[in-house]
Amino acid sequence: MTAAQLLAYIAVALLVQVIAGVAFAVWRRPSTAGAPAPAGIEDVVAAPGPSSGAWSGWREFRVVRREFEDAARTQCSFHLQPVDGRPLAPYQPGQYLTFSLKLPGGAAAASVAERSITRCYSLSDRPDPTGYRITIKRVAPPADQPELPPGVSSGYFHDRVHEGHVLRVKAPSGHFYIDPDANVPAVFIAGGIGITPMMSMLLWCAGEQPERLVHLYYGVRSSEDHAFKRVLEDLAAAHPAFKLNVVYSRPGADDLVERDYQYVGYIDLALLRRTLPHGRHQFYICGPPAMMQSLVPALREWGVPADDIRFEAFGPASVRPTGPVSNEPVVATSACVDVRFSRSGRTLTWDGQDGNLLDFAERHGLDLDSGCRSGSCGACQTRLASGVVTYVERPDHDIPKGHCLLCVGKPQSALVLEA
Repeated sequence: MTAAQLLAYIAVALLVQVIAGVAFAVWRRPSTAGAPAPAGIEDVVAAPGPSSGAWSGWREFRVVRREFEDAARTQCSFHLQPVDGRPLAPYQPGQYLTFSLKLPGGAAAASVAERSITRCYSLSDRPDPTGYRITIKRVAPPADQPELPPGVSSGYFHDRVHEGHVLRVKAPSGHFYIDPDANVPAVFIAGGIGITPMMSMLLWCAGEQPERLVHLYYGVRSSEDHAFKRVLEDLAAAHPAFKLNVVYSRPGADDLVERDYQYVGYIDLALLRRTLPHGRHQFYICGPPAMMQSLVPALREWGVPADDIRFEAFGPASVRPTGPVSNEPVVATSACVDVRFSRSGRTLTWDGQDGNLLDFAERHGLDLDSGCRSGSCGACQTRLASGVVTYVERPDHDIPKGHCLLCVGKPQSALVLEA
C-alpha cells in the first residue's frame, strides 16, 4: 500500500466518523414538528405565562387581615392574597390597585338594587409575591359642611370588608413610583393619607437600597392621625440614611416635640429650603389639594427641574396644569363643538360650561360608567371614533390608542364617541 492510498483511507475514515456524529446528534435532538415558533418580545410582554403574577382584567383577592394604623382608627390596612394562589409579579413601589365594588342598596329603601363603583387605592407596602397591602382612610363629611355624605367607598371598606371578604382587583398600575437610581436622594412629601404610596417606596428603599439618602416630610394634624408611627420611627432608628421629618399642624396636649414630631405648621418651601442639604433631589409628593396647589408650583419656581418633581394628586384639579396634552396634536377650534355619543344616539353641543366630558354627558342625562373621576382607574375609558381630546394633566391611566378618558378629557374638536 502506497503512502497516498494510506492517507486516502484515513481521510475516508475520518469523514465517516464526522457523518456518524452529526447523524447521532440529530437523532438525539427533540422533534419540533408542529411546535409554535418562539414568541417575540411583544408576545411575551402582552401574554405572560401562568407563572407570572401579572394579569389582565379582574382577579379575585381575599382579605386575610385588617388592622388600624393610627390612634384615631380612621386609617385601616387591608392585607390581600390571590384566591387562585398564584404568585404576584413585582410592581413599581408607589403604584395603586383598582377595585370593583358592589355596594348594597340603601337601608331606607330596600327596593334600591346594589350598584357597582370603581375605586383606586395605593399599595402601602413593598412588593411581596404572596400578597398586597392597601391602607384606606375613612372619609368623613367636611367639617364646614356636615350635611354632605361621607365617603362611599371608604365607608364600605371600613364597615363591611372584613377577613374572608373577596374583592375584584385589577393589576397594579400608575406612573407615580420611585426612580431606582440610588445615586439621587429622594424626598418624599406626604399629607394625611398621602403617606400610603410613600410607605411602599420607603419600605422598598429600606430593603433594596439601604444606603440611599431618603427624606420623608409627613404632615398630619396630631398624633391621633399619625399613621405608621412606630414603623417610621423604627426605620429611622435602623437606617441612618433615612431622615424623618414629621409636621403637626395642631399638636395634641400630650404630643411632644422631638418625640412625636419635629415641626409645627405645614410643609412648605421654606421648611424644605431650611432643612434639605444642597444638591439635586427627586421630589415625590402626594397630599390634599391645598398642599399640592401650593407646593408643586413653589418647587417649580424654586428651579427644581420638572423631571425631578413627581406627584400623585387626590383629584384631577389638585395641581396647576403645566400645559395641555392630548391624544393628537392640538388644533384650532371654535368655542362650541358637537359631541356625538353614537351608542346613545345623541349629539350634544359642548359649550365649555363643564370641567370634563363625563360631567358634560351626565348633565345631559347620559348614564356612563365612571370610577375615580381623576384619570386613574380607566372605568370611563371610551372608544374615540373621531376627533381630538385634550387633558390639562396627563392621566395616570395608560390610554390605548383610539380611546379617551371622559372624566379628565375635554374636546379639542368635534367628537364621535362610542358611548
